[in-house]
Amino acid sequence: MCSITGFIDFKKQTSLPTLEAMNRTTIHRGPDGEGYEIVDTPQAIVGFGHRRLSIIDLTEGGKQPMRFEHLLIDFNGEIYNYQEIKNELITLGHTFTSHSDTEVILHAFAQWGKNCVHRFIGMFAFVILDEKQNCITICRDRAGVKPMFYYWHEGLFMFASELKAFHKHPSFKKSLNKNAIAAFMQYGYVPTPHCIFEDCFKLEAGYFLFLDLATKNITKEKYWDVNDSYNRPKLNIDFNTAKSETEKLLTSAFNYRMVADVPVGMFLSGGYDSTCVTALLQKDSAQKIKTYTIGVGDKKLNEAPFAKTIAEHLGTEHTEYYCTEKDALDLVPQLSFYFDEPFGDSSAIPTMLVSSMARKDVTVALSADAGDEIFAGYNRYDFVNQVEKAQKIPALFRNFSADLLNYIPAQHIPIMGKKPLFAARYNKMRMLLKDPSAANLMKNVTSNFFENELETLFLEKPTSISSNFDLKLDEKYTDTLSQMMATDYQTYMLDDILQKVDRASMSASLEGREPFLDHRIIEWAAQLPNDFKLKNGIKKLMLREIVHQYVPKEIMERPKMGFAVPVASWLKKELKPIVESFLNQDKIKQQAIFNPVEVKDIVVSFYNGKDQNLLKVWYLLMFQMWYEQWMTN
Repeated sequence: MCSITGFIDFKKQTSLPTLEAMNRTTIHRGPDGEGYEIVDTPQAIVGFGHRRLSIIDLTEGGKQPMRFEHLLIDFNGEIYNYQEIKNELITLGHTFTSHSDTEVILHAFAQWGKNCVHRFIGMFAFVILDEKQNCITICRDRAGVKPMFYYWHEGLFMFASELKAFHKHPSFKKSLNKNAIAAFMQYGYVPTPHCIFEDCFKLEAGYFLFLDLATKNITKEKYWDVNDSYNRPKLNIDFNTAKSETEKLLTSAFNYRMVADVPVGMFLSGGYDSTCVTALLQKDSAQKIKTYTIGVGDKKLNEAPFAKTIAEHLGTEHTEYYCTEKDALDLVPQLSFYFDEPFGDSSAIPTMLVSSMARKDVTVALSADAGDEIFAGYNRYDFVNQVEKAQKIPALFRNFSADLLNYIPAQHIPIMGKKPLFAARYNKMRMLLKDPSAANLMKNVTSNFFENELETLFLEKPTSISSNFDLKLDEKYTDTLSQMMATDYQTYMLDDILQKVDRASMSASLEGREPFLDHRIIEWAAQLPNDFKLKNGIKKLMLREIVHQYVPKEIMERPKMGFAVPVASWLKKELKPIVESFLNQDKIKQQAIFNPVEVKDIVVSFYNGKDQNLLKVWYLLMFQMWYEQWMTN
């Protein structure tokens, strides 16, 4: 894994020193070296910059940017099956000068053009200049594991692994996208393809972007879509056969993620996902897998004892570190630097801590994300039956009930209105009655602010931005659960989980790999019958049954805990002075983004015991800290 940065300047005003400054903002992603190449084409100056974290081919042969004939590449990621592709290319007459997967991409592109991507198993974001075709090709992997930002304004196109690189270009205009700010306050992240700045975007997962240098024309093309797998009939297969085939596929995918010329470790939480990866890898390995866990003092949040028990059972080389409150709190001021777009998931803090710990021993760590999205692990999937029941209620009655709930505020409901989380659930019920679709449910169960609350929060009424929450599956083959899982795969997983792991691991110069995000897994699992995943309230049934072959059920069975930190306690104690500083009325008024009265009301009510405002206060704080880091400084 590395970092890529570059520009295509049609005004021909950008020089090497600017490219170097941009590239060096991400030295944490690639501390092992840097490389540059500038090409002066008839239409534009093209500059590629690269930061290297050496994983495969540690010699100078893996240095980038890399050239092959008329092709120049800037690449971030790993192609795990590169050796098989390389062998095929050799039979077709290609010769290689290195052992790197980067060179394989170049030769594959020369041989098969853009269709080479269909042969890749991996995580990747790459940019290729084709001097013959006078074209730039940008590609992002199917799930969106690797980030790709781009900027296009007044003849300047820039790309980068992290947004902070753009700030070093003198022509970059930091114009805030107010609707993206509203989306952040709603979800805790800015949904793809949008960005916190105008004229700035994230390339969608599974997409190409083409820039024609002669015409300056930009086009995009989707080459892979997870919905295609959900839009197929479910497989007619029995559970045991499906379990056997699933385990074979998981084993293949997990073993590919061990390909490296440096030490590899595993984040082990003690949950089913990380235990599954660890168990399947350890059973076939003569060496002990290195596993890492972060422990916390709060017993309600501490998974370390469970992880240790599982590690001992599987026989891994286990390391655990109990972080102090100071360890975690010291990272809060750093969040806005590493997450250079507003980001609200507080589990970024323990992820950064465990990454820093693992980096002392290994350069690559596997993270077992996406098990919930692929095999139905989230508690929100319990809403499936409620949605399907609501869909059967006549529209006239649903609309009447929704209007009634809209007319009566939640706090006026006797007894229940005083309970901490009732208001949020009340609003979700109202929204569900109004529109009982899976898409609407997903948008609302993952929202921190409802639309009417956003209108009150902002001085100018924001406009809802399009996102993958709006995607619909083919009703002929799919159902509510499939729609919810497909939506999670393309929203929360893409813009929250994957961004979190990428930024947190790279803050420690550690390559994070996602074994469950081998595209072959979701293509298979999407077609499995739903009751192989969620049955009688049991979530991730398939994964559970596979894991129980290697770890006894009595060790595994416990309530889902997540990877969390005690944010509510921090905000009320240690972080209260920071909240008072960043959310003070003078700053809010000066920014002219939020309604100062509403911000004050949210903060005061939180400190007066209204705990349902916890995330609202945290998101506001994260935005304000980001604003000071990137807009004020």
